[in-house]
Amino acid sequence: MRARRGEFDIVVAQYHDQGLIPVKLLGIEEGVNATLGLPFVRTSVDHGTAFDLAGTGRADAGSLRYAIRSALDLVRARRGQSGGRAR
Repeated sequence: MRARRGEFDIVVAQYHDQGLIPVKLLGIEEGVNATLGLPFVRTSVDHGTAFDLAGTGRADAGSLRYAIRSALDLVRARRGQSGGRAR
């Protein structure tokens, strides 16, 4: 709840399931999973694959767009820190 009120920019969870519970509870539309410590940027949406919506025209790509924007932000930040070379 403190993060939701804006006290933090990021919340780190040791385990995926621990971090995912509050994301789902508070609104999954903008939840992004970023794996830290890799030699490349990796983000994903914080919800399932929604195979039940595939081909129905009801799926919302908003979460995917947010994950992609977050990845781009991380790449840009990494470029700024590493002299312009992103991985």
